[in-house]
Amino acid sequence: MGKTFIKIAVVYFAIGVLLGMTMGMIHDFRFTSLHAHVNLLGWVSTAVFGLIYSVYPFAAETKLAKSHFWLHNIGLPVMMIGLLCESLGVATGLPVMIVGSLAVVIGTLIFMVNVLKNLNTGSVQRANQDFKA
Repeated sequence: MGKTFIKIAVVYFAIGVLLGMTMGMIHDFRFTSLHAHVNLLGWVSTAVFGLIYSVYPFAAETKLAKSHFWLHNIGLPVMMIGLLCESLGVATGLPVMIVGSLAVVIGTLIFMVNVLKNLNTGSVQRANQDFKA
């Protein structure tokens, strides 16, 4: 699960960099909000999820992690499409963006529960023992 999150994060990183470069080249910054969200939720947050799940693989094997993965990776592209439509003045962009955003928020809350539940003192010791082996 950790490696998959990291691979997806790298794709978002490339999209964010290309979008930023394109906006700069054509001097059209209507998509600044989209660029920021791709970089923060796509690149940074997804990479952090991947790193945490790589360091604590037992947390990545839970149903919570799988739910988090799918909600984030379906919700985020839906949210980005809605945000793009909003930036272009398409009226249906807002409801699409709201649906995607809700999926991302629910996924993030599930991630929080998973981390708080599975990264207690005993699980950290178990992770350290696995790391030494």
